[in-house]
Amino acid sequence: MKKLTIVTGAGSGIGKEFALQLSQRLTSTDDELWLLARSEDKLQTVKTQIQSEKPSLAVKCIPLDLTGTSGAEKFNSILTEFKKNEDFTISCLVNNAGFGTYGPFSDTPLSEQLSMIELNCTSLTGLCGHAIEYMGPGSRIINVSSLAAFMPLGNFAVYAATKAYVLSFSVALAAELKERGISVTALCPGSVSTNFANVASNGARKEVLHGKNPAKVVAHCIKKAFRDKKIVLYAPKWKFTAFLSRFVGRYLVARFTYLFNKRPRAE
Repeated sequence: MKKLTIVTGAGSGIGKEFALQLSQRLTSTDDELWLLARSEDKLQTVKTQIQSEKPSLAVKCIPLDLTGTSGAEKFNSILTEFKKNEDFTISCLVNNAGFGTYGPFSDTPLSEQLSMIELNCTSLTGLCGHAIEYMGPGSRIINVSSLAAFMPLGNFAVYAATKAYVLSFSVALAAELKERGISVTALCPGSVSTNFANVASNGARKEVLHGKNPAKVVAHCIKKAFRDKKIVLYAPKWKFTAFLSRFVGRYLVARFTYLFNKRPRAE
């Protein structure tokens, strides 16, 4: 029986690191790694890097726009079609695909905000729902949330709200799936050195400020996820911020960040 490890948003950043590091754990001839992202070129680059170290590992690149219900259904169709020819189980699903936008809600194109909700929330929920049908004892789900999940943030309103959903959903899902032996982990990174800021700012900020090494963040997450940790925070500063969020007024944080934590965005 095939054992699938599936990583979304695998073309770069945190998703790429998950693909690289999880590939090192795949030692069975039945293991197969699926990489999903919009850019086939980026996926092929990651595949080449993986197979340069593990040439015998089966790596499948699936260029796909996962946005919304339609994206989740496309994912389900791929699983259904694969099932016709192969008996398989999903041993690990990493839901990393997502994006954010900087700036006040009213100054940011509404279409972008709605697409963010569709990808960060709707797609993630759909992928979990479809994947669980093929999971069993020992399977795991890793959903990439954010440190932004712990409080509402001005100039980051919709993104923080979507990641709060991911965190809440992941913890509840972990509770529901416990008896089935399926673990669920929410990774909640703060600033990580990826292309996130460049996309969120529409090119105004090229790099994430004070970003942590994505390889270290992912390595820590994988270690904790395989120990059935429900919420993973890598840096001590992130842990302190998440803890402090329990005692600070939500409106106060939203107002403060709106006034004093400006996030640049190019028109």
